[in-house]
Amino acid sequence: MIHVQHLTKTYDDLQRGRFVAVDEVSFSVNRGEIFGLLGPNGAGKTTVLRILSTVLSPTSGIANVAGYDVVTDPAEVRRHIGFVSNNTAIYDRMTAWEMVEYFGRLHGMSASHLNERLETLFTQLRMNDFRDVPGAKMSTGMKQKVSIARAMVHDPPVLIFDEATLGLDVLVARNLLAVIRSLRDAGKCLIFSTHIMSEVERLCDRIAIMHRGKILDSGTLPELRDRHDEHDFEELFFGLLSRHEHADCEALQSHPDGLAPVDFTNPATSMEARS
Repeated sequence: MIHVQHLTKTYDDLQRGRFVAVDEVSFSVNRGEIFGLLGPNGAGKTTVLRILSTVLSPTSGIANVAGYDVVTDPAEVRRHIGFVSNNTAIYDRMTAWEMVEYFGRLHGMSASHLNERLETLFTQLRMNDFRDVPGAKMSTGMKQKVSIARAMVHDPPVLIFDEATLGLDVLVARNLLAVIRSLRDAGKCLIFSTHIMSEVERLCDRIAIMHRGKILDSGTLPELRDRHDEHDFEELFFGLLSRHEHADCEALQSHPDGLAPVDFTNPATSMEARS
C-alpha cells in the first residue's frame, strides 16, 4: 500500500547552504500492518509524512501510496489517505457531528452513505455523548476524536498518525492506540510516527528508527533486539543513536582540513516546523 524508495528532501538556505531534511529513505508498509516511525524531534519523520500526504514534494526519490505516485497523482493519493496529527484545530462554532459531516461532503460522499458512516464512526469512537457539542466547548480528547473521525470518514485504506498522542492525557491516548489496533485488524495500512518508545513497543508490527533524516535500522522488534543484541528497547534506541553520532564525529575528525563537508541536519527541528 505504501512504497518509499530513496526519498530525499532538501532545502536551500541562503545563509547556511543546503539542508537535508530526509536523506535516501526507503521503506514499505503493507495492508493490515502498523509501521512505526520512531525518532527524536527533528529526525525527519514529519517531513516524510508530509510528502506521503502530498503537502510537500520530494526533491528526489519515489513515494507511492495505494498505487498512486505522490507527485504525478496527488489528488488520488489524498482520496486514499487519512491524516491525523497532534494539531486538533477544530472550528469553534461547528459541532462534532457537523465537523465530520463537512469533511465527508468535501470527499463527495452521498448524503445517505455519509449519514450511515457518521453513525458508525460516532459509535466506534464513542463520540455520541458529545456529537452536538461545539468545538469551543470540547476538551482536548474530544477534539482529537473529531480529528480521527474526519480522517476516517471516507474510509481510506491508508491512515497516517503523526505524533497523534502528543499532549493527550493517558486515558485518551490509550483509547487512541486501541482505535489504531482495530484499524489494523480491519485491514488498513497504517503509519504511526512518534518519539515515545513505549507506544511503538505496544503497537507497531515493524519499526524504523530515524535520526537526522536517515533510517538507521528497521525491522520487527524481535529482529532489532537480535540484531543489536539488546533486549531493552530504550537502550537499543539510544545505543543506535549514540553509534551514529560517534560515526559522524569520526568523519569530522578524519577530514583533511579538520572540517567536515557542510551538513546542516542539526537544526532539523526548526526546519521541519517551517516546512
